[in-house]
Amino acid sequence: MDLKGVHNVYFIGIGGIGMSALARYFHANGKQVAGYDKTPSLVTEALEVLGIAVHFDDSVANIDDRFLNYDTTLVVYTPAIPKDNKELVYFKNNKSFTVLKRSEVLGLITENTFCFAVAGTHGKTTTTSILAHLLYECNVPLTGFLGGISENYNSNFISKGTEVSVVEADEFDRSFLTLSPDMACITSMDADHLDIYGQAEALQESFVDFSNRVKPKGKLFVKNGLPIKGLTYGLEDDSDYVAQNISVHNGSYVFDLKTPTTVIKDLQFNLPGRHNLSNALIALAMAVEYGCPHQQLAKALAFYKGVKRRFTYHLKTENLVFIDDYAHHPEEIHAVHQAVREMYPGKKVLAVFQPHLFSRTRDFAEDFAKRLSQFDEVVLLDIYPARELPIEGVTSAWLLDKIENDKKQLVTKDELVNTIKTSDAQVVITLGAGDIGTEVERIKQVLNGI
Repeated sequence: MDLKGVHNVYFIGIGGIGMSALARYFHANGKQVAGYDKTPSLVTEALEVLGIAVHFDDSVANIDDRFLNYDTTLVVYTPAIPKDNKELVYFKNNKSFTVLKRSEVLGLITENTFCFAVAGTHGKTTTTSILAHLLYECNVPLTGFLGGISENYNSNFISKGTEVSVVEADEFDRSFLTLSPDMACITSMDADHLDIYGQAEALQESFVDFSNRVKPKGKLFVKNGLPIKGLTYGLEDDSDYVAQNISVHNGSYVFDLKTPTTVIKDLQFNLPGRHNLSNALIALAMAVEYGCPHQQLAKALAFYKGVKRRFTYHLKTENLVFIDDYAHHPEEIHAVHQAVREMYPGKKVLAVFQPHLFSRTRDFAEDFAKRLSQFDEVVLLDIYPARELPIEGVTSAWLLDKIENDKKQLVTKDELVNTIKTSDAQVVITLGAGDIGTEVERIKQVLNGI
């Protein structure tokens, strides 16, 4: 499909973080853009500020007539949208319209660029954000599609040209198989999305398939220990790209980067947690292989601020810390726990977790329980269903019973603020990929004594 002939782009599920980045891209390129989403959010509000029309009632009657012209309109949808969505059904039943998944459109946009693709069950968003920031600060003519809101740019879309693209390679629904990257990395291959893949082995096979999508003269990086061939990276090991001499100074990592040909000394990185340091390492490795000047990379890395809802500080005093994080998989929760213990040794930590998806809660219940049990105090909210219907017997109460912790409880959202208020924890962390982020402001106000 030739995107140059498209004048109007209509999004079904425009409020999704990946969908909204595409909406911003087409809007920046002079297309007429509009869309539907189930509920208003900060993301949809930001789109509306740009002049992008968004409605929240699933009805074809709400679609502006210009987007009903199949000769000039591209319809983009996310697999997270129910198949019986009235607008999606309308466009799919009318065969004259071009209706594509978000991943297919991303593949079309990036196919004629030098494409960096970041894959992995964890770390995609932070790594993509770091990489895009490094390239941007090195004056690379890039377009960056991020899976979160960059703190540096207050956006999930970064644009400085069209020759280079930086994208998240999403394994959900095998979406990353629409990409043909020039340079790619795989950060992790832990079991996830078993509602789609069925077995962990099928997920791993899809990553092998993704690795084969890298162009013949391209480069693939893999975290040391993964069962796929490529340039390796790791922390203080025998990888091709290694972070070594790691230390913590005033809450920041200082380290040396050993490459196959040289050592870049005294790099500074301000995000906590070794998982984030690993993300920074692979972003640096890809930028170095691309040819970015080492001095500019060092300066850019030191000024990287992070991604919203990735270990985001909302309160940081000597006596009380409040952090919000998107972690929704057991290994991500483990990484957050490691980071907070490293940054705040000896402090009492309260974790508030909202499980995401009934199927994920069922498939990883034992692992969730093990990882949550590490915190000093645990508060669970009800499972956020997202696209799923309930599964009999799979509840937050069921998960709570598996957690080995004397200080654990299940509360409603209405009870959450008072529960946190009565805790004597010195560090409070909210975790989850559902709508727990909407509670952050209320929690912050209470902790601030407002």
